[in-house]
Amino acid sequence: MDTLIKIAQFIADNIFSQPAILVGLIAMVGLLVQKKPFSDVVTGTIKTAVGFLIMSRGAGIVVEALNNFTPILQSAFGLPQVELGGMGLDNLIATYGGAASLIMAFGFIIHVLLARFTKFKYIYLTGHLMFWIALVLVAVMLEINPNISMFTMVAVGSVIIALYWTFQPAYIQPWMRKVTGTDDLALGHTSSSGAFLSAVLGKYVGRPEDSTEKLSLPKWLTFFRDVTVATGVVIAVVVIIAALVAGPAAVADKAGSLNYIVYAILQGLIFAVGITVLLVGVRMVLGEIIPAFRGIALRIVPNAKPALDCPIVFDYAPTAVLFGFLSAFVVFIVLMVIFGALGWAVIVPPMIMLFFPGGTCGVFGNSTGGVRGAILGGAINGLFLAIGQAITMPMLSTTAPQLAQLADPDWYIIIWVFKPLLSLILPLFGG
Repeated sequence: MDTLIKIAQFIADNIFSQPAILVGLIAMVGLLVQKKPFSDVVTGTIKTAVGFLIMSRGAGIVVEALNNFTPILQSAFGLPQVELGGMGLDNLIATYGGAASLIMAFGFIIHVLLARFTKFKYIYLTGHLMFWIALVLVAVMLEINPNISMFTMVAVGSVIIALYWTFQPAYIQPWMRKVTGTDDLALGHTSSSGAFLSAVLGKYVGRPEDSTEKLSLPKWLTFFRDVTVATGVVIAVVVIIAALVAGPAAVADKAGSLNYIVYAILQGLIFAVGITVLLVGVRMVLGEIIPAFRGIALRIVPNAKPALDCPIVFDYAPTAVLFGFLSAFVVFIVLMVIFGALGWAVIVPPMIMLFFPGGTCGVFGNSTGGVRGAILGGAINGLFLAIGQAITMPMLSTTAPQLAQLADPDWYIIIWVFKPLLSLILPLFGG
């Protein structure tokens, strides 16, 4: 048993925790079962992994720019530092990260079996979220029973996470087909609930014919049709406004010797670099993983589809991504001010979650409601994150309330559903 656990731990740490390796191996298996020439196998495997790394590096540049923006925003709104309590996220990962890794490994085995023998033919490949979902489940179980046994934690967590990985891409797939125009690709991301609501409700506020990508603009604003230029301009303006409100002193730590307005402009340009790199990686991954995955769909899990990270939808409506992010940002800020004024909760703008799920919700909303649908999609994400953060932080008070600040919409639903449910189930396992 110890040997099995060590093997599972090795796989979790070195494959599932390294998404580029995971998707590269999946591509390799798919090409091998198609009996492709050796050269094609090597090319497809390497290009899939490299494409994912390019996408990840682009996302990393975006994340860095967003992280640089967050303290400026906090200063602009005078947000206080909040003592969150609990053991803290770092201690939770240090103490129970091994359990989360085991949940990932055993959960993936169950997930593949479910995909093989049920009608839900999706293979979840968003590696970093595999770990975070597992860690959320660990925190929920510890909140219920701090003395829970490792066996119970891993057994229960593996089943729940396998069910989530199996059903999450399935229920959003009809709307994913509308976004991509194909059934070869699925969404594997914890923004799915927001994306689903965005697509379902988008048709009530607009028409898909009025897509963000067909937006009629005055001639002098046609530069907004280029996603790189539009992103750079919009983000630079947002950061400049926040910097002006916060003042030079608030920006000094980040800007160094640079003028704070010049620094703000650079952040917009860096953000645009990240988006451009990310989209290049997306195109490369899709160009390799879809044909490679046909081998898995033919031989291993019939009709299987890869469920991938949310940036895979960005290239289908890049302008909608920007609309979704800005809408999510505005809604969150408004609610942040209202919650603070009412003394209900102090919430912190999670810029990364406002952008990636916000952009995704914008794309799904645009697919059914055009420009208005994209704006509604972002607003739905902003509502999810603001209300979810305020409600969920107290629910994780003895473990890591930070998880509520880092959450995507599905994280909140998982916590809200499974905390009361597991309160009933876990005692049946004797801890």
